[in-house]
Amino acid sequence: MSTVFPTHSRWIAILALLAGAIWIVISAAPPGTTTGGNIPAPRAGFIAPDFTLSTPAGEPITLSELRGRPVILNLWASWCGPCRAEMPALQRVHEAYQDAGLVLLAVNATTQDSESAALAFAAEYGLTFPILFDLDGQASQLYELRALPSTYFIRPDGIIEEVVLGGPMAEALLRTRVEKLFEGQE
Repeated sequence: MSTVFPTHSRWIAILALLAGAIWIVISAAPPGTTTGGNIPAPRAGFIAPDFTLSTPAGEPITLSELRGRPVILNLWASWCGPCRAEMPALQRVHEAYQDAGLVLLAVNATTQDSESAALAFAAEYGLTFPILFDLDGQASQLYELRALPSTYFIRPDGIIEEVVLGGPMAEALLRTRVEKLFEGQE
């Protein structure tokens, strides 16, 4: 015995299917207008949000202009104990990998710190990588800063490989993460 839908139920089902098909056609994004998953977000697997910040000398550095090179992006403040503890390891990693193309950017959370304190910190630790001032909190907002230090390991294609919130990170751990950024490069 077969069950037959009453006529009004068939029409409701047909109308629902037709409405669904119309919605799919109307809401479909035209080819080439989506990001293909490559949207900026401060998370592993996403493109690192772009910014332009200046060094103490006023030299602007734009993150996206560093594509093709692995980048460590470290957000820090001079008063931050874990930042102080990991900065010597970051300096040693910078010295070890800069000739291979690694870029280390130390973004001072200047809205929570001061330029003079950041410069004194850089001099105290003998830092030779670029120190950038986040004067208006632009980078802190883009990277949803929740903890200091916050470190982003960015592949040469601009995709964040890993995020480490808090610290301090040991030098061996930093080196392991940097080596991962270089994987697949010739």
